[in-house]
Amino acid sequence: MAQGRLRLPRFLNLAAPSNLSMKMMWVGLTITAAFVLIATFSPTLQSWGWLQNPTDALINPIHEPPSASYWFGTTRSGYDVFSRTLFASRAAWQVLILATGLSLSIGVPLGLVSGYLGGKLDRILLFLMDTIYTLPGLLLSLTLAFVVGKGVLNAAIALSISYIPQYYRVVRNHTTSIKTELFVEAARAMGADTWTVLSRYLFLNVIQSVPVLFALNAADAILTLGGLGFLGLGLPEETPEWGHDLRLALDALPTGIWWTALFPGLAMTLMVVGLSFVGEGLNEFVNPKLRNQ
Repeated sequence: MAQGRLRLPRFLNLAAPSNLSMKMMWVGLTITAAFVLIATFSPTLQSWGWLQNPTDALINPIHEPPSASYWFGTTRSGYDVFSRTLFASRAAWQVLILATGLSLSIGVPLGLVSGYLGGKLDRILLFLMDTIYTLPGLLLSLTLAFVVGKGVLNAAIALSISYIPQYYRVVRNHTTSIKTELFVEAARAMGADTWTVLSRYLFLNVIQSVPVLFALNAADAILTLGGLGFLGLGLPEETPEWGHDLRLALDALPTGIWWTALFPGLAMTLMVVGLSFVGEGLNEFVNPKLRNQ
């Protein structure tokens, strides 16, 4: 009956990754933690309200370069770039957590059920997920954004659809390969029902790649949200968002107002790099063969 016991999940039974991977992981975690703190405390860190017009630009339009008064300068409309950049990190976190959380909560259970039960349900779900997976993520998000409209939740829904097949495919493939092993067969022979087998014997053994997907999808969600904002979709225009601010900065660049594009773009890039480093570091934990390449 030893075969019927739950095995230690593979991702908890791995040797330490390489020094380079650990450095990448710590750099990524540091950057990510910094953006979490910025998003959390942005109301107290800001120098001006993100909708406040510190230079009375509605009456006398003027822009200020970066200075001691305005660290990141102001836009041509007089809005403080520093405050908008800080507040945009909060919107980015809200969207990426919702988007990746929705896709994970749908894709993982579907992958488990599909891989374990097989049959007609598996073929239908596989066809549906493969169809979605073949569509370009940004194009699919753009189309859905037109349908669902603007807003944090709507943007998250538009982004999450393209990530669901990734979780589904990974979990389904692992479930298909593990469900015939002896410890699963022993559990079924002892009378375990489907829910027990899925939750106790399969779940922890097939999710080793999910943290990697979560980190990489979070990085992709930032870029996709920026693309939606740049095209005038995603979040309402009054909400600070890096992609939207970059679109507004395009008209200002020819006049020498470079700071309105630099700081939002730099913030978005740093956040994507941080999340990507976390994902690559996690990848070595769950894929030990990569350490020998």
